[in-house]
Amino acid sequence: MTAGRVGPGAREWFALALFAAGFGVALAFTAVANSYYVFVMATMALTAVAGIGLNVLLGLTGQISFGHVGFYALGAYAVAILTVTAKWSFWAALPVAALVAGVTGALLALPALRVKGPYLAMVTIAFGFIVEHSAIEWRGLTGGQNGIMGIPQPSAFGLALGERGVAIAAILLAAAATIAFRQLARSRWGSAMRAVKDSEVAAESIGLDPVRVKTVAFTVSAACAGIAGAFFAPLSGFVTPSTFTFAQSILFVLAVIIGGTGSVAGPLVGAAVVVLLPEALAGLAEYRLLFFGALLLIVLWAAPDGVVGLALRLAHRRRATRLPRTGKVEISPQPAAGLKIEGLGIAFGGLRAASDVSFEALPGAVTSLIGPNGAGKTTVLNMLGGFYRPDEGSIRLGQRALHGERAWRVARAGVSRTYQTTQLFATMSVAENLAIAFPRCAVPEVEPLLAFVGYAGDIDARAADLPHVDKRLVEIARALAMRPSVLLLDEPAAGLSRADKERLSRLLRRIADAGVAVVLVEHDMPVVMGISDHVVVLDAGLKIAAGPPGAVQRDPVVRKAYLGEEQARLTAHRAAEGSLGEPLLEAGRITAGYGAEPVLNGIDLQVREREMVAVLGANGAGKSTLMRALSGLHRPVGGDVAFAGENISHLSAHQVVARGLVLVPEGRQVFSELTVLDNLRLGAFLRKRSSDTDLEAMLTRFPRLRDRLHQRAGLLSGGEQQMLAIARGLMAKPRLLLLDEPSRGLAPTVINDLFAALDRLRAEAATILLVDQMAGLALALADRAYVIESGRIVASGPASAIASDRALEKAYLGSTGGA
Repeated sequence: MTAGRVGPGAREWFALALFAAGFGVALAFTAVANSYYVFVMATMALTAVAGIGLNVLLGLTGQISFGHVGFYALGAYAVAILTVTAKWSFWAALPVAALVAGVTGALLALPALRVKGPYLAMVTIAFGFIVEHSAIEWRGLTGGQNGIMGIPQPSAFGLALGERGVAIAAILLAAAATIAFRQLARSRWGSAMRAVKDSEVAAESIGLDPVRVKTVAFTVSAACAGIAGAFFAPLSGFVTPSTFTFAQSILFVLAVIIGGTGSVAGPLVGAAVVVLLPEALAGLAEYRLLFFGALLLIVLWAAPDGVVGLALRLAHRRRATRLPRTGKVEISPQPAAGLKIEGLGIAFGGLRAASDVSFEALPGAVTSLIGPNGAGKTTVLNMLGGFYRPDEGSIRLGQRALHGERAWRVARAGVSRTYQTTQLFATMSVAENLAIAFPRCAVPEVEPLLAFVGYAGDIDARAADLPHVDKRLVEIARALAMRPSVLLLDEPAAGLSRADKERLSRLLRRIADAGVAVVLVEHDMPVVMGISDHVVVLDAGLKIAAGPPGAVQRDPVVRKAYLGEEQARLTAHRAAEGSLGEPLLEAGRITAGYGAEPVLNGIDLQVREREMVAVLGANGAGKSTLMRALSGLHRPVGGDVAFAGENISHLSAHQVVARGLVLVPEGRQVFSELTVLDNLRLGAFLRKRSSDTDLEAMLTRFPRLRDRLHQRAGLLSGGEQQMLAIARGLMAKPRLLLLDEPSRGLAPTVINDLFAALDRLRAEAATILLVDQMAGLALALADRAYVIESGRIVASGPASAIASDRALEKAYLGSTGGA
């Protein structure tokens, strides 16, 4: 242990001592206090119990509820009705109250958990109002507005507890609920709830069913609120609908948030604040609520994670670092089985994303899926993992059919995966991320497995705080913890340095050699060609080639898919050298990234007036990052961008647009809820004057838009949306137009129409910087071109020279020197 650091054992004992002392003081004070303070202490304890229940829902699973007062009321009315009307004892009525609230919570969870965010909040608010108004209208059972009076207080050993006894029982209940929450949070179920909160997708990929997990959380949470309500009924002696208003639900939520969501002691501290603080401010009379609200705002501003969350964060800094220890680790699948895919197909609306895809991933081999942008690789991977249900075809793991199965069932069958963007459970530690993925019957081998994948950091560090490369390694380790037969990896090398990519390649080879069938989607060709046993090439959702890496690289069909037609069917209106103007855009030594290894490394680029320049390279090379850096959407960490002689590196995106540099982003990003006409008019928003003549010019340039002028943009086809995006950019009258992957996801005939429109635009001496996967078409239009590989310019020059430069082929397909 590092000197000056506090070990976990010492922290545990300190927390336990503080917990015992706090409840001891509360019990002692309640035993001697007057009746007013007894009621206050009981109210605080019951608020804490309801808050602990809500903490299961909000803190562990991330589901918000503003209707927990409804469960509180169900518990109170259940006890009131059974003890007053049916003459039951309180202790007999108590489990019924918990059951009624819990079952109602489970039933509410089924429709409620189909929605998220504000919609879930609205469902729970509606539930609270339904319970309140049902209590008003159901007079024969609830007494209507008058409620139920004369609720007897519980007795023990033949003696009535009285108000003081109920208050002491409520405090003991809060202590028991706190201990129960701590045990739940540390159990496998608690880890499952936190996993679902952080990433439902990743939770499914390790075999968890998010609906089941959230339903259990809702049930437990509702039962806790019902038990708190059950104790409230004899404490107050009566229940009326006016007691269970929406404001009480807000207090429960505040108790959790102020104390600290997800923390064990959070609801206790929060309950003390929301109950005791108004009492402490009682002397301020009418200003009491004003000061109460101001103090709450200060607490939430100073400690957004809550009071306990702030204390835990400070204590975490003094935590001893724990490094993974090497040791024997077993990753061989049980049993070893391959994945056989036959005739797989899926469509989204009218778009055919994959058709008749067939291949086999054998145990002990690396099978790679490659292809240009929009080829359908990730779509196929999502079908293999159970996240998409295929329209046709079959998926078999050994003899077991997996097609049509839910993702969590596929994971339990032996198929694990990683993602393009890492999907770790951000609020959990590295060790917890792995422990929850191990089969229940297995003894977690967290530290040896982390050492196996090459992770050398703190195993108790929060996953959210890890550097990019460590997140990749931990995600692979978590996938291996399941002892899978098949490991699916979606672009694991993205964002890694060359040295890290080499280590990753060796790791994936070791995993395959252990008997796992590895299915890899990757755009880094040196990685793919260096470790693959079999390569499958997709283009527009179809398998166009398959075989050993060397044979695939030399296949003319594959070269055409990546590089485009050798002779593009365009009559490019290239500018003569003497007709080009002065440099309009100059980028010098641009370095940019997203917190990990830089995506761009010292990019130098120039675009002159009336010139079209193409930027080419494989997926993940840094092309889109370059466009975002030039347009102000992503600020470079190094280098400068000059536009028309002005340094614009420090300007925000809207300021860059105002100067005449306009980006048409990747993925079109039209305003789907607005009409085509509104989209076009918004393109000219920063212009002082825009006329109907400009609009007519766009409709003439893109005739398809004229018939759809008053139609919602979201209803257009992909090609029409791309035309609208370009037209919207042109409405700003840009001096330089940046086009980022305009052909992505479009059918070949639509691509030809789109590039013909760009050819006509080029003839009008427009200045354009074009990024596109269709290298042949882009080079047919461009005057000059740059080739990017791994964030660096590897070739530049006239378009005709780049078309025959081997650097272009290498950037897309890797070195073809191997067999």
